[in-house]
Amino acid sequence: MAGPLVDQFQRRITYLRLSVIDRCDLRCTYCMPERQTFLPKAEVLTLEEMHRLALGFIARGVTKLRLTGGEPLVRRDMIELVRTLGRKLGDGLDELTLTTNGTHLAQHAEDLYAAGVRRVNVSLDTLDRAKFAHITRRDSLPAVLEGIAAAKAAGLTVKLNTVALKGGNADEIPDLIAWAHGQGHEITLIEVMPLGEVEEDRIDHYLPLSVVRDALAARWTLQDEDHRSGGPARYVRVAETGGRLGFITPLTNNFCEGCNRVRVTATGQLFACLGGREQVDLRAALRSADPDAALSAGLDEAMRIKPERHHFEIDRRGAAPALSRHMSMTGG
Repeated sequence: MAGPLVDQFQRRITYLRLSVIDRCDLRCTYCMPERQTFLPKAEVLTLEEMHRLALGFIARGVTKLRLTGGEPLVRRDMIELVRTLGRKLGDGLDELTLTTNGTHLAQHAEDLYAAGVRRVNVSLDTLDRAKFAHITRRDSLPAVLEGIAAAKAAGLTVKLNTVALKGGNADEIPDLIAWAHGQGHEITLIEVMPLGEVEEDRIDHYLPLSVVRDALAARWTLQDEDHRSGGPARYVRVAETGGRLGFITPLTNNFCEGCNRVRVTATGQLFACLGGREQVDLRAALRSADPDAALSAGLDEAMRIKPERHHFEIDRRGAAPALSRHMSMTGG
């Protein structure tokens, strides 16, 4: 039997982020253009292929699985996939989670909990309806807030993800944090990532979290914590609110030395690094004559090519993105 997944830098890979679809019902200005082109349905893995792929990872020591997109809940058979994967909880899988924009969360929250999901990450960049409509190009804030409330009522732990945007939501970040903590939710701030062409210049979006943290520290007491959620966030406790606040800093403070994850797209392309071009075609492996052996060999290859770190930069106006593929393609 093949052993655990360990890359050439002796990092053990125990966390898979699996994108179930590249489509999204929002068009966030920092993420994709308004007229985004999505994949033909025929290129996307079937539910059965995604299940088999996930089982292959679990057999090699992956204990945490996050389902992502695009927006995963726009895939019609999504809940059935969650149910089948939930049967592995306690049998190799420790945690099954989901990242969502929240627009369809209200109708699926109870089913997610029943299937074994206990925590969801919800993207929320503002509490202002007009500002939300500007950032996402859709007037969907009421649906997102309804989804967050439904998730909480269903028993799901909610963690909010907020992209810090210069000129977009910078002045609102303290209010977002206070609101999240008042609702009993954790919140994590994220620096904008230079992935894929968008219609605005990313340097106009980029707000270093070092600047944000300094401003918050002048307002509140930030107490460093050793808490880790399995991802790249580093956490503090805000003494005045009592809540936990995370920082994900792909540009100002590279966190790759402790990387424990890989991503697989909805077409079965394994990307060994979010910011790298190194990839392995697992769809071809799944559709080969001996899919189990081919999948295991593909995972070995991914460990061989996984780079030591990514190299993101947003240093000048008009700079090309670090990679041409959008975040919705790779999976959040």
